[in-house]
Amino acid sequence: MKRFGFIGAGNMATAIIKGIIAQDNSCYICVYDIDADKCKLMNDMGVRVFENTVDVVEHSDIIVLAVKPQNYSEVLEGLRPAINTDKTIVSIAAGISIDYVRKGLNCNCPVVRVMPNTPLLLKKGATALCPSENITDENKKTVYDMFAGSGVCEYISEEHMNEIIAVNGSSPAYIYLFAKAMADYAQSCGIDYNKAMNLVCATLEGSAAMLRESGDSADVLIEKVSSKGGTTIAALEKLREHNFYEAVLDGMAACTKRAEELGK
Repeated sequence: MKRFGFIGAGNMATAIIKGIIAQDNSCYICVYDIDADKCKLMNDMGVRVFENTVDVVEHSDIIVLAVKPQNYSEVLEGLRPAINTDKTIVSIAAGISIDYVRKGLNCNCPVVRVMPNTPLLLKKGATALCPSENITDENKKTVYDMFAGSGVCEYISEEHMNEIIAVNGSSPAYIYLFAKAMADYAQSCGIDYNKAMNLVCATLEGSAAMLRESGDSADVLIEKVSSKGGTTIAALEKLREHNFYEAVLDGMAACTKRAEELGK
């Protein structure tokens, strides 16, 4: 039986742990976090809580680093005494490369670089994974299953792991902003906000299903909604006037740039 350890017990770690437990509620999971409230939540979930990171590593086969990129250097240094090549590290921080983790640990251990997103909390996640070359097939599958139980997973080469953050890691925030603007507009017109947001959410879900299942490209789907001289065309023209498409591209590029800065 694989033993899972978590350094950090925030929202993302909680989502991953819940996914593991849902697949096998008898598995061994331990965690360390400086926040007492988060530790209590872990205890309530049946997760063993340790008082330091070294104990977590010593009692785990697969260790998930669920801390902010800015704290990685300090965390990796603290883990060094307990790390060896039998341990597999899972890094979920933006911009942190496999080489960065190995150098910080001073160990050529297997590392899986992962970019999940917060809809994992609802088992609707979208996760990109990049395993190092020296991981076993068994552990590669185990890490994949950790995330696949809570959504969609895709393997991505490491050269694109910073760029993929803009695609699935940070992108829920762009979608929330878009949804908020739509619901706010409805409210400004006198429509109940909650009713409008319910319709917006259903529209987003339906549109995603069309992109995935209709067989049509995004351009074709846009065309099918847009009658010549109609309301949709009027809206699209205004969005184009404000460079909506280009603004999304610029935002994604800024996301990638920040990921590269965090990894230095």
